[in-house]
Amino acid sequence: PAAQLTPQEAWDHLASDPEAILVDVRTRAEWTFVGLPDLTSLGKRVVPIEWTSFPDGAPNPAFLDELRAVVPTEETTVLFLCRSGARSVAAQTAAGAAGYSRTVNVLEGFEGDVDAHGHRAVNGWKQAGLPWRQG
Repeated sequence: PAAQLTPQEAWDHLASDPEAILVDVRTRAEWTFVGLPDLTSLGKRVVPIEWTSFPDGAPNPAFLDELRAVVPTEETTVLFLCRSGARSVAAQTAAGAAGYSRTVNVLEGFEGDVDAHGHRAVNGWKQAGLPWRQG
């Protein structure tokens, strides 16, 4: 089975493994308007690489090339994050098939699942109180 971590476990792993990289596979619109994880206190940056584009949802044909450009070693631990944990599984699977041996899906994603009112306020990176920023 593929590796999975909660947002807090992902943060702890990023803090303890100096080589680990967090790749946010959401769209440019999501990074801009919703926000991004803030890893500056760990001395790291989140790596944004779109899995699909907004608004049409077309797959990013350059995803693996962009990943290789920032993660040249296939033994580097790469954690994948999206809004709720679905696109990140697809990205994790593609990276694994391309030879990356240490891929991790961040469960719940950046915004998490929706509540009874349709709001993403149940779980996820932001709800876990982990650092993030907008704009």
